[in-house]
Amino acid sequence: MFKNKIKPHIGVLSLILIGVIALLIASDLVTKHLEETYHWNKVIIPNFIEINCCKRNPGCAFSLLNENPEVGQPILITVTFIMLAVVAFMFVVLPERFVILKIASSLVISGAIGNLVDRLMLREVRDWFGLNMFGSMTSCNFADFFIVIGAILAIVDLLFLNEWAVFPLTKKAKEVQAQKKLSEENATKSEDVTEDNNEN
Repeated sequence: MFKNKIKPHIGVLSLILIGVIALLIASDLVTKHLEETYHWNKVIIPNFIEINCCKRNPGCAFSLLNENPEVGQPILITVTFIMLAVVAFMFVVLPERFVILKIASSLVISGAIGNLVDRLMLREVRDWFGLNMFGSMTSCNFADFFIVIGAILAIVDLLFLNEWAVFPLTKKAKEVQAQKKLSEENATKSEDVTEDNNEN
């Protein structure tokens, strides 16, 4: 029964998203290379958004593991490979009707691979986009945006939108969960009837 439920679901949507993943990875690596080559330096919104000279980040978000890259990089590379395996597996086995989750996982895959290439080749990540977060400027790149946006989409979808939603808000999610509850109740009633017949 378990084996029958878990199987690949690669349709038109998945094939399109695989192409999108390739384009997003390319956009991340190309912008990193161009910024590093041409040294862009432009303030877009003062004290909020700026494009600055490429900064090398030996750690990860919020400067974690920055102080000891010899230890941090192998940990981050290993964690990234594990995360990629899990998210890629989810992408493959999710039915095509889970559009938002498919898109979210493709964004996370794109960002993870973009930064993983940097870690494997340079032992650090190239950040070039400055963004004011919580009162201080933080450097990031397109791959970081892909991962954050993908994670937010997945959380919102799982909490409110799809048929597994914890707090279903959409009509479709409510209908699917109501049908599931009804089928479970019918199954319970059938089991009770069977047990009563056996006792008699």
